[in-house]
Order: sequence, then C-alpha cells, then structure tokens
Amino acid sequence: MELERQRPFSIASELVVRNRRRKALARFGLYAFFIVTALPLVLGYGWLIINSFSTGLIHGIWPEGFSLENWRFLVEPPSRYYPNLWRTTWNTLLLATGMTVTMIAISTPTAYALSRLSFPGRKALLALTLVLHAFPGITLLIATYYVLRTFNLLNSIAGVFLVKAALMLPLGIWVMKGFYDGIPWDVEMSALVDGATRLQAWWKVMLPLVRPGIAAVAIFAFIYGWSEYIYVITFIQDKSQWTLASYINAIVGDYRFIDYGLLSSTALFYIAPVLLFFFFTQKYLLRVTIGGMKGGS
Repeated sequence: MELERQRPFSIASELVVRNRRRKALARFGLYAFFIVTALPLVLGYGWLIINSFSTGLIHGIWPEGFSLENWRFLVEPPSRYYPNLWRTTWNTLLLATGMTVTMIAISTPTAYALSRLSFPGRKALLALTLVLHAFPGITLLIATYYVLRTFNLLNSIAGVFLVKAALMLPLGIWVMKGFYDGIPWDVEMSALVDGATRLQAWWKVMLPLVRPGIAAVAIFAFIYGWSEYIYVITFIQDKSQWTLASYINAIVGDYRFIDYGLLSSTALFYIAPVLLFFFFTQKYLLRVTIGGMKGGS
C-alpha cells in the first residue's frame, strides 16, 4: 500500500524534473544561438579597436605594437588631401539632424491626416506613398543629379538632404500611420465631445500617445542620415562639404595601399555616435511592431 501511495508522487516529481531539464536545455540552446550569432560581430569590433591602437599587422591579420599615431587625425588631417575632420563631422551631424527634424515635422501630421481624415484622393495618396517607398532610390541617381544641377544644389549638404528626405518620408509616414491606426477612435472622439477642436485633439491627445512612433522615426532618420554614402559621394565633390562617409572613402583609396590602422580609428570615430544614439534610444524601438503600436509604457 505504501508503494502505491508513493508512486504518484514519484511520477509527479519525475515530470517536474523532466520539465526543468527541458526548459534548461531550451535556454541553453537559445543562449548558444545568441553567442554564435554575436561572436563574429564581437570579434570584428574587437579587431577594429585593437588595430586602431597598433603599429601594424602581422601577416596582414594580427595587430602588433601599441601606438596612438592612428588617432592623430583628431588633431590634424592625415595629409593635405583631407579636409578638417571636425568640419566634416559637423556636416554629417547637420545632415542627420536635418533628416530627423524634417521626418518628424512632415510625417507626424501627414500620417494623422491619412489615418483619421476622409478627403478625396486619400486612397490614391496612400497607394502613391507605398509605391514611392518600394521604389529603389538608387535608380533615381541620374535623374536627381540633373535636378540638383538645375537648382544649383550640387556639392552641398542641402542637396543630399533634400533627396534623402524625399526618399525617406514615405517610410516615416507609414510608420506613424500605423501608430495612429492603433489608437481607438473613442479616445479622440471623447476629446472632440468635450469641446476640443481637431487640432487640439491631435496636439494634446494623439501626439502623447504616438510618442514611441515619433521616437522610432527619429531614430531611423538619424541613423540613415548619419550613414548616408551613395548620395554623398555622387553629389558632393567639394571637400569642404564632405561627410564622414566621404572621409572614410578617401582613406580606403587604392585597396593595395590601405592604412588599416588609420581606417580602423576613423571607422570607430564614425560609428561611435550611432552606437551611443542607438544604446540610449533602443527602448523606444522595442515598442514598435509591424504597422502599429505594441502598447505599454
């Protein structure tokens, strides 16, 4: 009788142990997957950091020695063919900041109108916005080159900014529209019933609710603006208007004579602001789902 009474308990404990083992194995597999996936990235950044403080490469792979010579570009240009680094950094920051402000200022009210208002041509405008977003921007290089030349905007940050902002706006509008669509109509209608105008309801009720969307658009716009390369090297030849993308492109030069130490240090200088920006704003990206709001504060 005692064996029969103890048997159910032994079976239950055995099931608990099996369940714990299964969870531990699944957790181990998940961690192993993340480690294997992140390992190339960690090794790449590690090599970049070590090489930026080295005097050379052994067999073209392993850094040797220690030196701060590769970071002299912070004080003086590597040669007379390079522009001032801080002027170049300012141009890059100007492009990224301009992209961010423009994307937020235009996409936020435009997405609200497309999400909440009914007007003639609304569906056609939505379809056009989607088509513009799906259209490859690189195929417009020649056309945009002639447009910028006509308006005397070549060799200027303003020209690159206008082209990049125009191509990025459909993405910002669709992201913001998804956030507006995720807000129940009752929230806005209650404000209108209480006597608020449509503008007041948008400003005081809707905008605070779509703040995660605004932050997400700002993050994407800043990263896209900071890392822009194709349009910069295509439309800008004047060194005084270079961005950091052009600066690094000049360092690469002839692949047979690349200064890998200088390239590593400038690459770190280039990616550091984006990594810091992403680190401090990643919590807003976690609230974004495909086409709308994830919810929660």
